[in-house]
Amino acid sequence: MSLLDELRQAIIDGDEDIVAELSQKAVDEDLDLVDTVQSGLVKGIEVVGTAWKEGEMFLPDVMMSAEAMKVGLAILEPEIAKKGMSEGESKGKIVLGTVEGDIHDIGKNITGAMFTAAGYKVIDLGTDIKAEGFVAKAQEVGADIIGASALLTTTMIKQKELIEYLKEKNLRDSYKVLVGGGPTSQVWADEIGADGWAETADDAVELANKILAK
Repeated sequence: MSLLDELRQAIIDGDEDIVAELSQKAVDEDLDLVDTVQSGLVKGIEVVGTAWKEGEMFLPDVMMSAEAMKVGLAILEPEIAKKGMSEGESKGKIVLGTVEGDIHDIGKNITGAMFTAAGYKVIDLGTDIKAEGFVAKAQEVGADIIGASALLTTTMIKQKELIEYLKEKNLRDSYKVLVGGGPTSQVWADEIGADGWAETADDAVELANKILAK
């Protein structure tokens, strides 16, 4: 079994210790860390997500896998960012967070990792972030993009409130706003006036590339 296969299985098993050990091994052996994230961590969590939807795994198992993925990302992301910086300037700065009232972060964390891997400087605010929190950090770091995730139908409205807050402060044209999360859609993004919507982390990176190339 390859290291990536082992890593993927460790994520499925929710084994933080093995994930940490294999992630560090990938760093030490100078493996392709972007591929390690995509083919190891992300593939593992995708298997878990599918199993949960089909009733083959329970929420505590999913949470264990999510925590294991965080451990892996904590080791791999800084190394990916280091390599990216050594190869040149970042493509842009992205302030990323889950909106107020929502503490889900699996999708956000995967998206952040993909953005880092693609050469962006990611400022991850975490979860339960108010509109003013997104904007204050975007102003502080000179962000190009604000990425707002919502995983509940009850918190989607906070994405709209973020855009309205930017308009109130006459800052709407200063940042591109991307939205995402389980209950969201392109129709929703259009309705609230977002600059884009992405269903997957890879789609989000592709979208950011297009938007900033304009």
